[in-house]
Amino acid sequence: MKTAEIAEKMGLKLLTDGLAEEAEVTDGCVCDLLSWVMARGEAGMAWVTVQTHLNVIAVACLHDFACVIIPESIDVPQATIDKAKEEGVVIYSSSKTSYAICCELYDLGIGK
Repeated sequence: MKTAEIAEKMGLKLLTDGLAEEAEVTDGCVCDLLSWVMARGEAGMAWVTVQTHLNVIAVACLHDFACVIIPESIDVPQATIDKAKEEGVVIYSSSKTSYAICCELYDLGIGK
């Protein structure tokens, strides 16, 4: 399923306006420990994290993640959004908890 379709179905807010939302989401990952994600991430994942600093974009690029989803309407610094746009990393925001986001991703068939 493409990121745009997931965003529409889940009511996600696109923070990186202008980026194509065409990546195929093949799996999910929820973790806030960057070293853990670096060791276990795989291309095509939707990554749910409360982290919002620039290193999130570096890790997302490292594994060619489909997107990053920030839960609980956490503010994302403009520098992070700008870097994400520069690197082509789609970032979404949601008012839902990480748990609720993961449940919805699973219900959409991601990670099954």
